[in-house]
Amino acid sequence: MDIKSGGTYPSSALSNFAGHRFTIDDVECYSMEGFLQSLKFKSADVAASVCKLIGKMAKSRGRPKKWQRDQTLYWKGVPIKRNSDEYQTLIDRAYKAMFEQSESFRNALKASEGMVLTHSMGRSKINETVLTEREFCSRLTKLRDEID
Repeated sequence: MDIKSGGTYPSSALSNFAGHRFTIDDVECYSMEGFLQSLKFKSADVAASVCKLIGKMAKSRGRPKKWQRDQTLYWKGVPIKRNSDEYQTLIDRAYKAMFEQSESFRNALKASEGMVLTHSMGRSKINETVLTEREFCSRLTKLRDEID
């Protein structure tokens, strides 16, 4: 199943653009896209406001940020290198928080049982994107395997 925001259910609900609320490190997020785009902002206050955006609004808010030059992203004002274990752990924690706190996200994952998850729109090079297709789909598959 190719995950995309304009797709049919459950593909659309598994997209990072979908609205699934969760809280991580006392920061309220309205979508995974909001969280991911927030990582491009050094200011913790600005990042917290970006976390409350959904879908295209979140994507467009983060698009102008040129983090690729030095491969540095931020969480709560603290710099994190894109190609680091610390970054991967943060992304894992965010997906786990969404999984634990959003019933709609868990239901969409459950509805995808037995399907191979893909994301043809996703990029594959970590220096070009805050989340590669492989990073995205492998996390969803791992979380889906945790459903009882």
